[in-house]
Amino acid sequence: MTSTRVPQADRTRAMRARLLEATVELLVERGFAGTSTTLVSERAGVSRGAQLHHFPTKNDLVVAAVEHLTERRGAELAEAAAALPAGKRRTRAVVEMLGDHFSSPVFAAALELWVAARTDETLLAAVAPLEQRVGREAHRMTVAALGADESRPGVRELVQATLDLVRGLGLASTITDDSARRRRILREWADVLEKELTT
Repeated sequence: MTSTRVPQADRTRAMRARLLEATVELLVERGFAGTSTTLVSERAGVSRGAQLHHFPTKNDLVVAAVEHLTERRGAELAEAAAALPAGKRRTRAVVEMLGDHFSSPVFAAALELWVAARTDETLLAAVAPLEQRVGREAHRMTVAALGADESRPGVRELVQATLDLVRGLGLASTITDDSARRRRILREWADVLEKELTT
């Protein structure tokens, strides 16, 4: 019986992915302050030495997790956008999709990094450009999903107001479960948005 050995590069990639996923999970569960490299290596099932080899400091690990999180947020949003229905209820579906995305655990992890980056220059240097990229991509995807014509006066601002609204509601959901209120607000905003985009 011959066993197939997984190439070193594949094992390294898999281990790094486990470390980054564990970091994101811990950011959601314990926040930035409660996330340590020891907890990450334990959660990932990776030896402390192997974790330190790839990410010598907490900031190295968190900066890599920021990049990983950015890719994950973009992929999740793109996947949700691809599944949107066509037709009359599309605007409501787009707004609900954004509301779900910005109240997800992935958003909560990103929020932890925003708050930590506010007072940590090294982390801010990593987080700020990635968040700008995420913001531009979310805006672009929202415009496409809504079929919005940004050459019309006020449309760009409506799209940005939509994104600001769902971010704010996502922030509120980290403190209390206000999903019923969030659904009502998003339903009303979708109606306003639909009227504005079609007139």
